[in-house]
Amino acid sequence: MSQIIQKIGTIDCDIVEANPVVWQNRLLRFEYIRTRTGKSGYYNNRTGDSYFRFVDQETGEFSQPFGHGLHMGNAFVWENKMIVTAVENWGKSRFYQLESTDLIHWTTPRVILENPAWQGYNTSVCRADDRFVMVFELGAPLDIVKVPFTMFFAESYDLVNWQVIDGAVFGQDIYTGAPMLRYFDGFFYFFYLNGSYENGFETFVVRSKDLKNWESSRKNPVLTYGDEDRKLLAKFTPELEKHIAGAENINASDMDMCFYKDKLEIIYSWGCQRGIEFLARAQADMTEKDFCEYFFE
Repeated sequence: MSQIIQKIGTIDCDIVEANPVVWQNRLLRFEYIRTRTGKSGYYNNRTGDSYFRFVDQETGEFSQPFGHGLHMGNAFVWENKMIVTAVENWGKSRFYQLESTDLIHWTTPRVILENPAWQGYNTSVCRADDRFVMVFELGAPLDIVKVPFTMFFAESYDLVNWQVIDGAVFGQDIYTGAPMLRYFDGFFYFFYLNGSYENGFETFVVRSKDLKNWESSRKNPVLTYGDEDRKLLAKFTPELEKHIAGAENINASDMDMCFYKDKLEIIYSWGCQRGIEFLARAQADMTEKDFCEYFFE
């Protein structure tokens, strides 16, 4: 793992897809809360459904749940709007978008991309000059995915209409997952999960000018797993503390970040990549741009 990242500790259990955002000068954490079914899903979800929420990372205050029934969301702030992209369900064919200006009232989720042959999963959005670019993860069809999972890209000039970018793809020859996309000075920086159950999973980074030809960093991996992931940053019950201390850890996935008060705030997931997962926090002393460029110096 890069020495520029300082791991701080575990903040929750059973949350994987999450990302930090700055909203009205507050540091918030967007979280996808999985449906609780038997022993799987979020341990404290009693609603019977999946949903999204925001957490004030300094006060611990929760927003009202929203986006009920949607899955694997990602939050993106543009001007005075919070934009959330999500998939209909794990492996389903429709991607949705919903928006809010106050985190209380949300637009009705609307379909932004769909194809009956697709098996969709995660998304990530960034601003790139005069357009917005979204990466979306597919597990099928195999004729275009090749090796699941594979990343494809779409663009929008108004955050309303999205079009798939022809030929823009990453990961047809390797396993990829957990996307995070950024753009600075002509380069797209794409962070993704690389690995296997035999050798473990780590976060890697590549960059591209055209989303078609990719250069891998010689400093990979960006983020790896280790015993420091088990440090406790939040208060847990004795039962959950025991669960954290004894859990298998072969994974450092779903990294996402934002810059806040002179620190790069990083959120990631660790665990077994088989459903026993934990949400953790890290930091770096640099901007997002410097962080991305560091791996290609």
